[in-house]
Amino acid sequence: MPTTAPDRESEFQRLTAAHRRELLAHCYRMLGSIHDAEDQVQETYLRAWRAYDGFEGRSSPRSWLYTIATNVCLTALEQRGRRPLPSGIGAPADPERPVVAAPEVPWLEPAPDAVLAAGPGAADPAAVAQSHEASRLAFVAALQHLAPRQRAVLLLRDVLRWKAAEVAVLLETTTASVNSALQRARARLAEVGPDPDALAEPGDPRTRALLDRYTRAFEAADVGALVELFRRDALWEMPPFPEWFRGAEAITRLIAIQCDPEPGELRLVPTAANGQPAYGMYRRGPDGVHRPFQLQVLTISGGVVVHVAAFFDTSLFAVFGLPETWPGDAVGR
Repeated sequence: MPTTAPDRESEFQRLTAAHRRELLAHCYRMLGSIHDAEDQVQETYLRAWRAYDGFEGRSSPRSWLYTIATNVCLTALEQRGRRPLPSGIGAPADPERPVVAAPEVPWLEPAPDAVLAAGPGAADPAAVAQSHEASRLAFVAALQHLAPRQRAVLLLRDVLRWKAAEVAVLLETTTASVNSALQRARARLAEVGPDPDALAEPGDPRTRALLDRYTRAFEAADVGALVELFRRDALWEMPPFPEWFRGAEAITRLIAIQCDPEPGELRLVPTAANGQPAYGMYRRGPDGVHRPFQLQVLTISGGVVVHVAAFFDTSLFAVFGLPETWPGDAVGR
């Protein structure tokens, strides 16, 4: 008896639905944008559905979907430049000079931890550690320095652990070309990538205590307390503003001069991004309601804050499941 359309659709869903989250993580690492990644996963499933009649099971559904997703991302990257962070395109700025947004630049975006968590094989501690390291914001930023095909090769080989011959089939090239691209990608990543051993884990007790102090200092507008929490050479950047700032003194001067908050004006709601602690920051408006202001992703090492990426794209709040207003306002009413 021939397969009916409802049966065919049900079979397709059964074979492919479980892979959506890990495909989203893969597309995010390829593209550096959670919004673009969602679009390309949709395109992946659309192409897979259209080609499903020709899928004969010669590879696993997972490998088949990764092949489609990788090629979809490579096509998308042909029409886009790399997505940098401000620190990747210029010199540190003077915190006393006004900042000017550059919304035309396609900036790197953070991604919620729920998107980037290890997929199949997550019970393996090595797989979890590898997924965690490959989620760091600095790692995704470093990937932007690689040519698109090098980026694909590195992710497929070093993150997904595909064999060189499998990658060669996906990219329609030779194993020798894959190995050469991987060697060049690793060398470049060693120049611009993060040191994974220097990063603190979010659940570490010392890290939790530091984050508590960070929250209290911001909410109390205590700039003196903030300066003690940053490493002397800490870095602060805030897309879509291309200016970035280095050093604890420069960062706290920036906050004091250009933000100049009052106690209670800023409120923080904790979240997690790219395997790192993060906050949705809310700012009080004239009506007394705290609304989304920026989403901060923190890098902590040695018991201090070494990097903050403060994203002013408030559409990220919905992506992270953060409320439209600070929850404390509702309690106050």
